[in-house]
Amino acid sequence: MTAMRSGLRETGADAALGLVLLAFGLIATPLAGENQPGSVPVDGAARALVVVAALALAGRRRAPVVTLAVVTVATSAYLVAGYPYGPVLLAFLIAVYTVAVRLPVRGAGVAVGAALVVLLVHTFWSRGPAPGWFGVLPASAWVVVPFAVGVAVRANRETVARDRAAQTRRQADEERLRIAQEVHDVVGHGLAAISMQAEIALHLLPKRPEQAEVALTAISRTSREALDELRITLGAVRRGADREPMPGLARLEALRRRLAEAGLAVTLRVTGQPRELPAAVDLAAYRVVQEALTNVLRHAGVAGAEATIDYATEAVTVEVLDRGRGGDGGTGHGLSGMRERVTALGGTLHTGARPDGGWRVTARLPVEPAS
Repeated sequence: MTAMRSGLRETGADAALGLVLLAFGLIATPLAGENQPGSVPVDGAARALVVVAALALAGRRRAPVVTLAVVTVATSAYLVAGYPYGPVLLAFLIAVYTVAVRLPVRGAGVAVGAALVVLLVHTFWSRGPAPGWFGVLPASAWVVVPFAVGVAVRANRETVARDRAAQTRRQADEERLRIAQEVHDVVGHGLAAISMQAEIALHLLPKRPEQAEVALTAISRTSREALDELRITLGAVRRGADREPMPGLARLEALRRRLAEAGLAVTLRVTGQPRELPAAVDLAAYRVVQEALTNVLRHAGVAGAEATIDYATEAVTVEVLDRGRGGDGGTGHGLSGMRERVTALGGTLHTGARPDGGWRVTARLPVEPAS
């Protein structure tokens, strides 16, 4: 339906162009004859050829080659009859331009070359004064110039279309990477907590089954929360907009509780004046803390960690400390994902071993000062 409406608009515009050229041609052609002594006076046949050439433009975009053929024959017949040079050549110019814009260069070149041959007939055979070889160059200009302009316009349009397609592909790739990172963070944290709680349950089950039930309950709750968060993330992607709130620093307390059930006690500190952050910054800060604490749970071999949120005037800084076995310098997928999140927002991420043992993750995210 959209393509049909677009086609109708194009046809209407071309028909209007043809009518404008028709009116102009019928008025200006006799005036052109007055200024060209020796030309055949404009009569009914001349006006008929002007009408054919002008109205043929109504189909120039739907059938550019046919339009060029009709206009070329009408224009050449007009000139061979010895009528004065005039507005009929404008229709020919537009027909050549249209072929150059609508067709590939090779096909357009063949069609326009044939039109040039037909147009040049009048330079050697005409009822009026025949210019001979001296008329070849001026006549060729009516073909070469619009053809060159049309080819240039077509090349520019193709370049723009390629750039737009490349931009669309880049945006799609970036969106896929963003979704992959979100899914990694949600699923990775949930599975790490569930794995630790399952180990606790297996350890307690033979001797203290009543305490194993607590761990199994925590597994159920953690899996449900992870699935809910994954549903929110994927739902936002499907809709193209966030109708439900994405995770942010306000949910750190729930994260701390889940990790406590998995066996990692987290001390949470907040300095500065908490305030509402841009959604992207809020999400990135939360994901950094979540990934860092998940890595502590998986790899550090300790029962505790510290997380600090510092609200400064122009930035928010998150820091996670532990006294475990340390890390590998930040080459894992999780840490690289954190770094990509932070740097994409103009922030910085530092990871490394602490002098007194353990590991430190610090991310600073710039924020516009509150007004």
